[in-house]
Amino acid sequence: MSKKLKIISYNCIFFLIFLIILECIFGFWFSKNNFGIHMRNERNKNWKTTATFNDKKYTFFYKRNFYGFRGEEFKPEDVKIIFNGGSTSNQRYTPERLTVVGHLNNKFEQDTIKLKIYNAATNGKSLRGIIYDFKFWFNKIEKLNPKFMILYLGINERTLASDIGQKSYDVRIKNNKIDQIKDYVKNNSFFYEKYMNIKNLYFPKNTSGYFFDNNDLYKDFKYYNYNEIEKIKKEITRYEVKILNQVEERFHILNKILKKNKITPIIITQIEYNGLEDRTLFLVNNLLKEIAQKNKFHIIKLDELATMKINDFYDEVHTTPKGSERIANIIYPLLKKILNN
Repeated sequence: MSKKLKIISYNCIFFLIFLIILECIFGFWFSKNNFGIHMRNERNKNWKTTATFNDKKYTFFYKRNFYGFRGEEFKPEDVKIIFNGGSTSNQRYTPERLTVVGHLNNKFEQDTIKLKIYNAATNGKSLRGIIYDFKFWFNKIEKLNPKFMILYLGINERTLASDIGQKSYDVRIKNNKIDQIKDYVKNNSFFYEKYMNIKNLYFPKNTSGYFFDNNDLYKDFKYYNYNEIEKIKKEITRYEVKILNQVEERFHILNKILKKNKITPIIITQIEYNGLEDRTLFLVNNLLKEIAQKNKFHIIKLDELATMKINDFYDEVHTTPKGSERIANIIYPLLKKILNN
């Protein structure tokens, strides 16, 4: 080997060692609170998105920050109110300011109330996923000490969650071992984090446009309000009993976690585009009210208060910006009263 080639080889080795040292010092490899293989798909996102609702086009950036929350970066110690749930809370295809959480924060600002809600919702998450959040996510964030957790529940709780399917939404890890190794590296690498910061800032991912046509959804539309459904007396089926037992068991587990962390829950019940035609959702909502009453939790009974209109939803469960604003208008006065007290 020539002298010149030796010098190049030594320099490459020293440079590689230097990079490894930098990784060890500035990366998260030896941090007890690193994310490991969890939450990779929910962190450091900045996706340019175009969506059309009710013939109006919106172009925005769907962001999830370093800690996995929707929106801009923040200091964990500033987070006192967390909004948690599934896709109906996350609202992936809606500009953040036009989501339910966005509208609520805007109202706080207009009323000069120094409160802010931070959105921890992820698509498909159920009660089980919220339980796992404390085990695999929130406990990884130093100085995170929320006082309130708003739980937007009902829609994802009305089915029996199988180990394959629903669980993949509740536990934010990939099944493939090679993918898990990749996610571990991405979650802990100093250089990868810097690369993603630059990429998100200058070269954001451009997702395809989404056009939501709800014309067929509202064909022969009828809204089923709480009072109408409440009058219908039917025997609860075995399947419905299993679902209600599942919800009760999981809320019992979550309640212990919330008490341990000194977090006050605020439950909000849910509705579909046509109200409460889905009997299982009606039963789950009623169970949540019983749980709230029994444990003296705060609860906002959206299913009893809301009367949604045509074009408030773009599918059976997800609201348009118009529908999100309507829900926020109903929730806000009650939420403000709870938080002010």
